Amino acid sequence: MAIVELDPLVREFTAKERPMLIGGEWVPAMSGNTFETYDPSTGEVLAHVAEGDKADIDRAVKAARRAFDEGPWGKLTPSERGRLVHRIGDLIMEHADELATLETLDNGKPFAVAKAADIPLSADLFWYMSGWATKLDGRTTEPHVPYKPGSEWHAYTRREPVGVVGQIIPWNFPLLMAAWKLGPALSCGNAVVLKPAEQTPLSVLRLGELILEAGIPPGVVNIVPGYGETAGAALAAHPDVDKVAFTGSTEVGKLIVEAAAGNLKKVSLELGGKSPNIVFPDADMEKAIPGAAMATFFNHGQCCIAGTRLFVQKSAFDDVVAGVADHAKSLKVGPGMAEDTDMGPLVSKEQFERVTAYLQKGATEGARAVAGGRALERPGYFVEPTLLVDTEPDMSIWREEIFGPVLAATPFDDLDELARQANDTPYGLGAGVWTQDISKAHKLAKLLKAGTVYVNTYNIFPAEMPFGGYKESGWGREMGPEVLESYTETKSVICEL
Repeated sequence: MAIVELDPLVREFTAKERPMLIGGEWVPAMSGNTFETYDPSTGEVLAHVAEGDKADIDRAVKAARRAFDEGPWGKLTPSERGRLVHRIGDLIMEHADELATLETLDNGKPFAVAKAADIPLSADLFWYMSGWATKLDGRTTEPHVPYKPGSEWHAYTRREPVGVVGQIIPWNFPLLMAAWKLGPALSCGNAVVLKPAEQTPLSVLRLGELILEAGIPPGVVNIVPGYGETAGAALAAHPDVDKVAFTGSTEVGKLIVEAAAGNLKKVSLELGGKSPNIVFPDADMEKAIPGAAMATFFNHGQCCIAGTRLFVQKSAFDDVVAGVADHAKSLKVGPGMAEDTDMGPLVSKEQFERVTAYLQKGATEGARAVAGGRALERPGYFVEPTLLVDTEPDMSIWREEIFGPVLAATPFDDLDELARQANDTPYGLGAGVWTQDISKAHKLAKLLKAGTVYVNTYNIFPAEMPFGGYKESGWGREMGPEVLESYTETKSVICEL
């Protein structure tokens, strides 16, 4: 098993206790506390990181407020601001190997995947969003005011930054989720306090160093690692935060909404999913079978939009199930830094226990594993890619988000009932359709209650396209022009001439 050689900069980075970024300075937690982050491929301690709490969040929010209200950030032209944001993307690519290694060590994902997907997608997000800095246009109009006949008016709108934004990101795509949040917030002119997930803070802290190197003024971006129940809760509830953006579980998203109610701050949420993935007999099976497998097994199944409910038309069910099972069995499960690894470990012991508990529950409920179905007996948090059949719509493995490499399959026959069955979930983040009948694909895309519908593909995340969900999968959209609404306020200016 060949192991990718560790970048010397990564060795140096993980060997030192990592502080937090507040006001342009790298500082320890006010309490002096640190927490450990672990290598999920071994379960061993990887690094020690400053543990932020309510006091550190308050310090960071004050720094962001000063930077927004008094610092040079608001005096930059949109073109100048956009060039700084673009430079962040450049620096990400210049440090691609280092960042991919940190992402792999901290999260467990294969190095090759991190370098080929996470890193360039993160850079591209900053590049794309940087262009919007100069395009936050208002509009002009000549309003009609019935009760002032003969009057003349000049009216226009302005797009202005919200202010201080609190951002809380998950552990499944640490660097990319930071980019999704920071790119639009900065391009719109906001100041940010970002809390990375406690399981995976390292690549985000390294990104903080690159943000300073790019020339973003002190206090515009503050990074406070810590636990959700302390640092995250304090950020969501802070009275001087104007908006909070959260990506994570639906359960925690509801707590964020409650915490934000104190000052009615704006809230955007990208939450859980239990996405349907539908295969018709006329699909190109050379694409559909591995596509249906990787719709769940990509990123070890730790993907909110994962197509974890597989619907296959009855006449093709046995063949598709056999093909997906063979694909699952062919995946090499191992450490992310091993060159031949297709799927790495789950991110943490907690997630490992959650996923294995669902496997046990599924077996108890009567589901049958035709591939996988168990944990691997080795150090680290490894679970086999699993395909379950004999599923029923009331089973927990069918209805609840597992967030692991567990795919449940069921046959369907009645096309009129298909959309209803696919939509029978509290979530609405994604969906997939595999067919060569383009009319059928577009009809289903209209009927499926999901923020993204993939046709003959899956797990594509272009910066130009909005991403978000219906129902309990969230509020608002990430990426695309649509995300700008989350980070700006619209002001009307009305002048009587």
